[in-house]
Amino acid sequence: MTLIIQVLVISLVLLSIILVVGIPVTLASPGQWEKSKTLVYTTIGIWTGLVIITGIANSFVA
Repeated sequence: MTLIIQVLVISLVLLSIILVVGIPVTLASPGQWEKSKTLVYTTIGIWTGLVIITGIANSFVA
């Protein structure tokens, strides 16, 4: 169970880094927001799901 939580946390950290860099670059680039809006929203949804899943999985560890 600990290994699963470690994988979830690592993936959450990596996705967070990608979002921290990617969203400002997307917003600063002219015309890129319209092209990649669905990708940004999908990635944010995945990040939110990872936060919830990690929290639920962490509640099972003593």
